[in-house]
Amino acid sequence: MATATRFLRRLPRSLKLPPTLLRSNVPRVLSSFAHKTNEPFESRIRHDSSIIIRSFSSQGPAPIDYSSILQEDEFHRLANVTINNLLEKIEIDGFDIDYGNEVLTLKLGSLGTYVLNKQTPNRQIWMSSPVSGPSRFDWDRDANAWIYRRTEAKLHELLEEELENLCGEPIQLS
Repeated sequence: MATATRFLRRLPRSLKLPPTLLRSNVPRVLSSFAHKTNEPFESRIRHDSSIIIRSFSSQGPAPIDYSSILQEDEFHRLANVTINNLLEKIEIDGFDIDYGNEVLTLKLGSLGTYVLNKQTPNRQIWMSSPVSGPSRFDWDRDANAWIYRRTEAKLHELLEEELENLCGEPIQLS
């Protein structure tokens, strides 16, 4: 607990908070963390009108069902088929589409660049998108598709939608 107390004492300096805020609130904030308790962390956070301390949590990805993780050879087969099918189906006039070292790159000029590649250790296909940013797709046996677990988006559908919006023409990848 001493380490946490030292950290919390240094925190206001690193955040460069105004001195008035520091003098009035730091002792109360520190006291809420300084004692040992069996209460959940969220219930030990103090709130008052001059300072609010929040607990941050992210909406992480759904839990992994480890029984469904692909064997490496099956992963490579599925990922290669998917990336090769995308390579064959993506036909956008005036833009560069490259495939090398198991990385598919779609250069859309001023609209941005897509990069799709296999991540063998994670058994995922990663996509970097100028629209939605980075996504990591896992194979879903039930859906028979690569799914981004945070949004439940399917790789083909997401890519179709984004490319149609960027290029202004219908694109069929499925």
